[in-house]
Amino acid sequence: MTPRTTRSASPFRGTRRLGLVSLLLALAAVLFGAAPVPAADAPWWEPAARPGPDSQVNATGAPFTGTDAQGRVRGFVDAHNHVMSNEGFGGRLICGKPFSTAGVADALKDCPEHYPDGSGAIFENLTGGANGKHDPDGWPTFADWPAHDSLTHQQNYYAWLERAWRGGQRVLVNDLVSNGLLCSLMPRDRGCDEMEAIRLEARKTYEMQDYVDAMFGGPGKGWFRIVTSADQARSVVEQGKLAVVLGVETSEPFGCKQILDVAQCDQADIDRGLDELYRLGVRSMFLCHKFDNALCGVRFDSGTTGVAVNIGQFLSTGTFWSTERCAGPQQDNPIGLVAPAAMAEKLPAGVSVPAYASDARCNTRGLTRLGEYALRGMMDRGMMLELDHMSVKAAGRALDILEAEEYPGVLSTHSWMDLDWTERLYRLGGFTAPYMHSAGGFIGEADGKAELREKYGVGLGYGTDMNGVGGWPGPVGPDAPNAVTYPYRSFDGGTVLDRQVTGERTWDLNTDGAAHAGLVPDWIEQIRLTPGGPEVIGDLALGAESYLRTWRATERHEPGENLAAGRPTSASSTEWHPFTSYASGRAFDGDTETRWASDWSDDQWLQVDLGEVRRVGRVTLDWERAYARQYRIEVSEDGASWRTVWSTEAGDGGYDTAEFASTPARHVRVHGERRATQWGYSLHEVTVARS
Repeated sequence: MTPRTTRSASPFRGTRRLGLVSLLLALAAVLFGAAPVPAADAPWWEPAARPGPDSQVNATGAPFTGTDAQGRVRGFVDAHNHVMSNEGFGGRLICGKPFSTAGVADALKDCPEHYPDGSGAIFENLTGGANGKHDPDGWPTFADWPAHDSLTHQQNYYAWLERAWRGGQRVLVNDLVSNGLLCSLMPRDRGCDEMEAIRLEARKTYEMQDYVDAMFGGPGKGWFRIVTSADQARSVVEQGKLAVVLGVETSEPFGCKQILDVAQCDQADIDRGLDELYRLGVRSMFLCHKFDNALCGVRFDSGTTGVAVNIGQFLSTGTFWSTERCAGPQQDNPIGLVAPAAMAEKLPAGVSVPAYASDARCNTRGLTRLGEYALRGMMDRGMMLELDHMSVKAAGRALDILEAEEYPGVLSTHSWMDLDWTERLYRLGGFTAPYMHSAGGFIGEADGKAELREKYGVGLGYGTDMNGVGGWPGPVGPDAPNAVTYPYRSFDGGTVLDRQVTGERTWDLNTDGAAHAGLVPDWIEQIRLTPGGPEVIGDLALGAESYLRTWRATERHEPGENLAAGRPTSASSTEWHPFTSYASGRAFDGDTETRWASDWSDDQWLQVDLGEVRRVGRVTLDWERAYARQYRIEVSEDGASWRTVWSTEAGDGGYDTAEFASTPARHVRVHGERRATQWGYSLHEVTVARS
């Protein structure tokens, strides 16, 4: 198992040294006229030598550093961004790069098939605001892109991220991303293996750190700092720099797709994959994204996008989404039903998107046994789970497991979690960041959970999803009540920001909307100018502190001792099977693939002898489909005299955690009183803990 260690050096450092970056910058001066422009006696937040020509940052003043009077770091958190997604999806879905040693003209240029008039930009024209054509030229004119409604053009150029940092952002989560099926349908210049894309994007992120360092005077001098521990991140933020965390959001992590409901990975693949991601510096990840995979079912997309994704799932896995009535108040998104002709043509003859009942809003697929194994593997490595994109069935099961282990590492970073889960997430110690909606929409979502944030003393992030083909806030117009007046000061008062200029183009949030990451500070200013905004800005300013607390608690989590592991067991009965043992000890062997099963009658029990009297306060039960509607937890010091410490008449199967006042016991018993099914009772695992 990979140890949890603090690493500041890049795992790719041998492939690109600072000297090589500097040499390439000098070579670019000869070939492209992009000579570094030295800044005499530049303060630490200004580059010693920025390549020229280049984008402007249009921010003046010293970035805030240190902590407040309570010792808390300050600053905003973009908890969901895709800085390097141009390297995913076969390399030609997101056009342009966040940096290039050959200069801005090389970085900010369109994909080849978009020339000469954008008519060949298939994905852009299906999803964006181009109306079938667009001017492909980027630098220096930027006539049509980046734009708030253009989904395929670079939004994370390094100087734009620099402006976001100068405007108060102190943590950036770079989610490494790809999708093998979308890659296979698009023009591409590389293979479609998702893990290969993840490796490349990670390497490019470290190269970008080197690139920024070269401008600012050498290794460690730049503002873009990749971090692999919460303490390291806190140090970076205290210095006033940007802590960059690596995450993963992909449909087939470790190759764990499913084809016709058959998993294409095993536990060894998951272990190897998690170890590799941890070595790369990844500290948070999604277990599923867009398509149901071998780990979990997804929370559906809606409308036309939902139809397209559902068709994509069929083409990738051989199965469409399947729905059922929801067991609780949480629901997945409604699925789009009408497929545009261009999408329907992708299906084989005679195959069509199924119809879905309006009262069946939940994915039938939850968290699989392999998904549980992956989740526990993340917990063993101190990694944080992204709950967004999980079906409510999968998310509920994941939360049950996290609660049973009191594990704080859970995130929701772009409004893809059912908001009814929010208090469970905060109670664990998790962190939330709504999607970058319009100013009013963001305030509305934030206000809905303001009381919970106050109750649990947490801050708030935002998820821009830049380069994530999501769509961003549009223009409000120069006369809107919350129109930004340029120049303006950052929330802390220390930085003055004017309209952002790149090449010949000047961007104005009021007339252009949130076209790229450099306009995030302008969007935050628009939030401040919107009714209810100042209070939200206060919570956003506590975002860095709150995110780092979640991360640090995750790293420091210690799994509780299972007092029942390997201890003698017994049961009232055991179901007979000629080829499989369902003996009582199977529920205490640490293997979720085995189980105890009773005879098919109501009054049955399963018990464990702890060997000596211990203090106990929590019992967790992992039910098979044959679960108890009514049951109780009993304890005894002598095995003869029993007392009930917990009971329920509304068991719903799945994963149960029975907590009760700490009490002395040597024997612990699960006593079934009424079955929920026609079968008996069956438990995969039972654990006993002190509290």
